[in-house]
Amino acid sequence: MPSPTTAARRNSRPAGVPSPVAMFFQGFLKHPVMVGSIIPSSDKLIRKMLGPVDWSTCKLFVEYGPGVGTFCRPILERMAPDATLIAIDTNADFIRYLDHTITDSRFVAVEGSAADVEQIVRDHGHDHADYVLSGLPFSTLPAGVGPAIGAATHRVIRPGGAFLVYQFSPKVKDFLTPHFERIDHDMEWWNVPPAQLYWAWKD
Repeated sequence: MPSPTTAARRNSRPAGVPSPVAMFFQGFLKHPVMVGSIIPSSDKLIRKMLGPVDWSTCKLFVEYGPGVGTFCRPILERMAPDATLIAIDTNADFIRYLDHTITDSRFVAVEGSAADVEQIVRDHGHDHADYVLSGLPFSTLPAGVGPAIGAATHRVIRPGGAFLVYQFSPKVKDFLTPHFERIDHDMEWWNVPPAQLYWAWKD
């Protein structure tokens, strides 16, 4: 568990830095195709989405599209002291925001594409990820990007790991089934809008 000092630093916000909701809304207005919702995910969605993760075996957790860190903080709270969280986003504003507001030494924010996850993981000294989380709006990504992300994610996840995906359209399953044979599904109705939850396991 992180120390109280670490937690305090992680929750602090420097003067002049927008609130998470304000920052998220700004990101949606600037990049509506790349941001899946106009508001961050609910606490209920976060708990349900992360529920199946075996934190005792997790050394590298990767998140696509972290936005303002809505999932980053709960992940860091659950991770082991020697684990790492890599957050990948194409939005430079979000990356700068995360670098200003999350100072946990286990956290790395990377400006880049999720399709390049294998290289990003290698660049940070790892040969695989245990879990990958994504809230990217697959159905609205540019042509070819969604399938490329699905394939790269399957390759980078270790056997026994999983690709965790929350979406507002069930079409995302079309990007998962070519690569993952076992896919669990649930809904989180207490979210705005209600979300489809998928856990695609690499057996």
